[in-house]
Amino acid sequence: MASTTQAASEAAGNAAGAAGHAAEKVGMPQLDFATYPNQIFWLVVALIAIYLILSRVALPRIGGILADRQGAITNDIAAAEDLKQKAVEAEAAYGKALTDARSEASRIVAEARDEIQKDLDVAIAKADAEIAAKSAESARRIDEIRASAAANVTEVARDTAAAIVAALGSKADAKAVDAAVTARLKG
Repeated sequence: MASTTQAASEAAGNAAGAAGHAAEKVGMPQLDFATYPNQIFWLVVALIAIYLILSRVALPRIGGILADRQGAITNDIAAAEDLKQKAVEAEAAYGKALTDARSEASRIVAEARDEIQKDLDVAIAKADAEIAAKSAESARRIDEIRASAAANVTEVARDTAAAIVAALGSKADAKAVDAAVTARLKG
C-alpha cells in the first residue's frame, strides 16, 4: 500500500507540475488564441450596446442641446440687430429733436428780442413824449419867467429912473419916464 500511496502522490505531483507548467506556457489570457472568438463576440456586443446607447440616448440629447444653442444664438443675433436698428432710429430721432429744439430756441429768442424791442420802442416813445412835454412846459415857464423878468426889469428901470430924476432934484413925469425906459429897452 505504501507503494500505491507513493505512486498516487507522484502522479498528483506530476499532474500539478504539468498544470503549473501548462499555465506558465499560456501567459496572458487575452493573448491566448483559443479565446479569440469569445473575445471578438463580446467586443462586438459591447460596441453594438455603446452604439445603441449613444445613438438612441446621448446623441439626440447632444443634438437637441446644440439645436437649442444655435436657436438661442440666432435669436440673440436677431435681437441685437433689432436693438441696433432701434438705436440708429433713436439716434436719428434725437438728432432731429435736437435740431428742432435749436430752431425753436432761435425762434423764441427772436420773438423775445422783437417783443423787447417793441417794449423798448414804446418806452422810448413814452419817454420822448414826456421829455417833449416837460421841455415844452419848461420852455413855457422860461418864457413866463423871461416875460416876468422883462416886466420886472421894466418896473425896476422905471422906479430907478424916477428915483434918479428925483435925486437930481427934479420932479419925474411918469409918462416921460415910461417913454424913456421903453425906448431904452427897445434898443
